Amino acid sequence: MYDSLGDRQRALDHYHWALPIQRDIGDRAGEAATLHNIGHVYDSLGDRQRALDHYHQALPIRREVGDRAGEAATLHNIGLVYDSLGDRQRALDHYHQALPIRREVGDRSGEAVTRYNIAMVHRADGDLDQAIRELEHVVDLDRQVDHPDLEDDTRVLEQLRRQRAEERGSAPPT
Repeated sequence: MYDSLGDRQRALDHYHWALPIQRDIGDRAGEAATLHNIGHVYDSLGDRQRALDHYHQALPIRREVGDRAGEAATLHNIGLVYDSLGDRQRALDHYHQALPIRREVGDRSGEAVTRYNIAMVHRADGDLDQAIRELEHVVDLDRQVDHPDLEDDTRVLEQLRRQRAEERGSAPPT
């Protein structure tokens, strides 16, 4: 709650207070969720290494307790951190691990978000064809779930299509 209100330090205080209690009572699912949330707060504070440390602690527990949706969210967030660190290959690796789990659990909205981030990595790598393919999936998923980002995602897709057409139009004939 405090994190969503912007009071990240207070959120961290409460998460760090809750963590040993969850461990003492054996609440592994709660422990994983709290570790994930701590990672999210550290990421929002710009402390990427601490974020990764907490996400990497949460991930095996999410797997142990069978929290597939939580596992996908943690994998996705690890990908976000690696992307922000400029390690696009590691980001893609984690997004690609999250994607089939999102599909498996029926998280169409989460699938759209993960695919969008995959598209942005391909865009950054200059692979417009792959970025466009991913964004086409994103827009389709956005329509299916009435996602609030439909208009923005459609705009990005059209922008990339125009960019690709311009690049191909300026290329010398072969």
